[in-house]
Amino acid sequence: MSLPSPDSPSPGTEAPASGTPLRRRLIVLLPLLAFAALAALFYGRLFSGDPSRIPSALIGQPAPALNLPPLEGLSRDGAPVPGLVSAELTGGVTVLNVFASWCVPCRDEHPFLVELSKMPGFRLVGLNYKDAPDNARRFLGTFGNPYAAVGVDANGRTAIDWGVYGVPETFVIGKDGRIAYKYIGPIDAEGLRARLVPEIEKARAAP
Repeated sequence: MSLPSPDSPSPGTEAPASGTPLRRRLIVLLPLLAFAALAALFYGRLFSGDPSRIPSALIGQPAPALNLPPLEGLSRDGAPVPGLVSAELTGGVTVLNVFASWCVPCRDEHPFLVELSKMPGFRLVGLNYKDAPDNARRFLGTFGNPYAAVGVDANGRTAIDWGVYGVPETFVIGKDGRIAYKYIGPIDAEGLRARLVPEIEKARAAP
């Protein structure tokens, strides 16, 4: 009688199935792991770097139409602050800041806007995004009103036309009415000094 080979199953036992539970589990998990790795790579590439440097498709294009009513009851130097209309975006450099009273980063950047408004050679205006009028007036009354004009975008449609990702955002519009620069996110001291002011000066120097 021949002896069973070492690889032969012992009497009373069956050979294990080719797909053990562990192996089957690995086969199921491999596609999920591959997907997770690709998702992590995509996320890292999408959100790495400085978000304020994200390019805008509107750079070099005419500024989208503006026809926004003023923030009712808002005044500056004793005179009512006007709304925003496209006709005011040509003939000189305009800096348009998108803000809201409910936006915490807007509060962080506001002192830099007040500082910016004291610089000559351009017009600083505000687009009030999806805000309650009373809250917007209270916000500007508390922190100061740096804007020569404030347009109320109650439903957010104008912000969509301008390609706004979220508040705050700031646009530099050249003398020709075209968008020259877009700053995404809250302005800070470094952003004001190293990015925004140089872009404003560049727009002022353009013919």
